[in-house]
Amino acid sequence: MHVVVIHRWREVTPELSQALAAALEVTAFDARQRLIGGGPVVAASFADPQRARDVAEKLQKSGFAGFVLDASAASGGSFVVRRFELEAGAVRIEAADGLRDEIAYGEIDLLLPCTCIAGHTESRTVTERKFSMGRTLMAGGVPLTKKVKRQEEVTTEEREEVLYLFAGRRAPVVLPQNGLAYDGLGEAMKLSRELNFAYLKSELRRLSPQAVYDDRLLKRTGQVRLLGPVLNPETNLDLAVRILARSLRGAG
Repeated sequence: MHVVVIHRWREVTPELSQALAAALEVTAFDARQRLIGGGPVVAASFADPQRARDVAEKLQKSGFAGFVLDASAASGGSFVVRRFELEAGAVRIEAADGLRDEIAYGEIDLLLPCTCIAGHTESRTVTERKFSMGRTLMAGGVPLTKKVKRQEEVTTEEREEVLYLFAGRRAPVVLPQNGLAYDGLGEAMKLSRELNFAYLKSELRRLSPQAVYDDRLLKRTGQVRLLGPVLNPETNLDLAVRILARSLRGAG
């Protein structure tokens, strides 16, 4: 899948909405919905890369800044951190497989926190007792009940905050709140994962004052706004992060 991303417009004008509607072959209302929020936003997605490039070129001629991103190529390749240490001049990181790296604070240019939302649906059998008219009549009017079983779909939702760290041309570094060991904080270690993760974020921001910090993906509304009406945040969060990072770094 190839997504066409637009960004950097300052205000939503009727002319801008009409230009987007014409390029995407949608209604002016649908086009205006994509423009709410200032971008970046996925304007369209195509299986055919040439079709995506053609639409992007058409949008550029209409005054839009943007780029095309191969969603399959954008996913994966991240360094998922299991352990870390905040040293004097750099953060040391280690993956679950033992791979290690070190990033100088001065090299960090983007810190993007987001919320990973995972939904799970399961079917369970619920047993209830309901009034039985037939059994009541047979018992001479004494109210009786009977057991009734029914299937019920139960949906649960799990949320986890994740911090994406970008430094130059390195692969994105992913720090998952629930997947980290916090003993690297030493005496600064707190009593809960939430407090430890909040402390880690604040320290990375303090130690990397030059890094851009953007938290728009912390809420699902921000994720939906960026990914547009077609892509699901639950399965495309990593893509949303890559799009935001590329936009903030000046692509298009």
